[in-house]
Amino acid sequence: MGEAEGIAERLARARERIAAAAGRAGRDPARVKLMAVTKTVAAERVREAAACGQMLFGENRVQAAAEKIPAVGPGPKWHMIGRLQTNKAKAAVRLFDCVESVDSVRLAEILDRAARESGKVLPVFVEVNIGGEAQKSGALPGEVERLLDSAAGLESIRVTGLMAIPPYSLDPEEARPYFRRMYDLWARLRERGFGLDDLSMGMSGDFEAAVEEGATVVRLGTVLFGVRGDG
Repeated sequence: MGEAEGIAERLARARERIAAAAGRAGRDPARVKLMAVTKTVAAERVREAAACGQMLFGENRVQAAAEKIPAVGPGPKWHMIGRLQTNKAKAAVRLFDCVESVDSVRLAEILDRAARESGKVLPVFVEVNIGGEAQKSGALPGEVERLLDSAAGLESIRVTGLMAIPPYSLDPEEARPYFRRMYDLWARLRERGFGLDDLSMGMSGDFEAAVEEGATVVRLGTVLFGVRGDG
């Protein structure tokens, strides 16, 4: 029970920080969704978070999700936020409510086929490599519109947002220009008629800056569950 109370307190504190950051930017805090990232977090602790009212979770690996999601049980929504191998696409479609890491037309087409075979329409986000880092997945900013155009012709996936991870830094202010660039890209594409409801950016070390720059989803692990899921 004490651990559950600890998670409740951490969730409340994170929501307070989100609300304060939104307020500083003149934004409605209700427009920002908190995603709890469960990488290395045991199913029992995820259930505790859900019991505290947290209903949106993110997982990095399909294999971990295949064990964790059934163990947590029905109710929460799950987003795939890690790099998705094409041979795991069918499992991802079965397990997740949304895949945030679509970075190529090929992956979009594979997910579309898997979703069609499953009889569902799968929401997806396009992952953007906003820092142009060679070691990272994600479509380059200049490639995103072409990917969106291609995905618009697919019947069983629906692109509803963009996702990004800025270059790593201990200083959240160094992430801010990348968040701003992502917001500008997102807003520009929305103006062109793409139905992008969400902008997923910001993690435990920089989420307040992300909210100030326009994030609608922040992905928090350490501030909720501790380092590598430890209390």
